[in-house]
Amino acid sequence: MRWTPPSPPCGDRKGDDVKENPVLLFARALDFAARKHAHQRRKGELAEPYVNHLSDVARLLAEATMGADIAVVIAGLLHDTIEDTPTTFEELAQEFGQEVADLVAEVTDDKALPRAERKRLQVATAPHKSPRARMIKLADKTSNLHSMIASPPKDWSLERRREYIDWAEKVAAGCRGVNAYLEREFERARQRAQAALAP
Repeated sequence: MRWTPPSPPCGDRKGDDVKENPVLLFARALDFAARKHAHQRRKGELAEPYVNHLSDVARLLAEATMGADIAVVIAGLLHDTIEDTPTTFEELAQEFGQEVADLVAEVTDDKALPRAERKRLQVATAPHKSPRARMIKLADKTSNLHSMIASPPKDWSLERRREYIDWAEKVAAGCRGVNAYLEREFERARQRAQAALAP
């Protein structure tokens, strides 16, 4: 099922749909994400602020939808808040609406599970997620590859980096068919990441 853009949002929020002014909503979500992740850094050598990753994911989703789906862009910006910060589903729903909170919850890993099991589940469940959740997953993996190219984790061997690229490709394979732009961006990032590891 391929994603189709909804009508541009405007006006007040009513029901579960995001209809708040998109610029105001994006600004609030960016501020929220920056505050929630304020003390987090990426694992790479440059130790960039974690919000750089979130803004990259949101940018990819905005470009993929030509700005027509503010809910998926906001969910991309907030996609790690439940997983990596004390933020609750209820807090997200109150601040940004049920639609955004549901998308974030759909892409959130269960941190109570071992890391290997979480990775296995990402591959296994990707094809069964909603189209917008699959778009967020594609943008997330693409952004992670961007980071690996620019600033790989200091303690990761070449073999571990190759394993990550292979795993990300398996997750992305389960997300195909929802957005051609995101698929192209992932493939471009994957090829660049592999080339960076070539002897």
